[in-house]
Amino acid sequence: MRLYIKHEEIVEISKKIGVELTEKFEGKNPLLVCVLKGSGPFHAELMKHITCDMEVDYIQVSSYSGKESTGKVVFKKDFGCDIAGRDVVLVEDIVDTGVTMASLVPIINSRKPNSVTVVTLLDKPSRRKTDFKPDIVGKTIEDLFVVGFGLDYDEKFRNLKDIYIYD
Repeated sequence: MRLYIKHEEIVEISKKIGVELTEKFEGKNPLLVCVLKGSGPFHAELMKHITCDMEVDYIQVSSYSGKESTGKVVFKKDFGCDIAGRDVVLVEDIVDTGVTMASLVPIINSRKPNSVTVVTLLDKPSRRKTDFKPDIVGKTIEDLFVVGFGLDYDEKFRNLKDIYIYD
């Protein structure tokens, strides 16, 4: 493994996005939704930098086995509250093929939220299999398999504070 993104850079990205979300949702009480499991560390860091009122929820979906997307999204945990009329901010660790978000966003929209904003720490557009584009991107990366700060390889390496290239 090779160091790719230091924790300090992740914190700076989170601060920048936190300011953007604060400005966008000032006075609106958005629902900041962690897409488990990988987004846990980013979600926790990001919420420290959002200064408007907000609420937090968690969902869990999966579309990966090892290093490859299966192309099928499996929902493991649903919202803990009604999202109708809410401003939903989905917090994702990485948008790679786009399959997960391209499947998830329409389902969420069918539940009649006021808005859905997708925020991702990392974006890997070179691997897209859909035309999905996140609304807010922390960092665009090339086609590398990365682990750490929530990102895993078969459930390993999520606990690393930095992000590494796994080859």
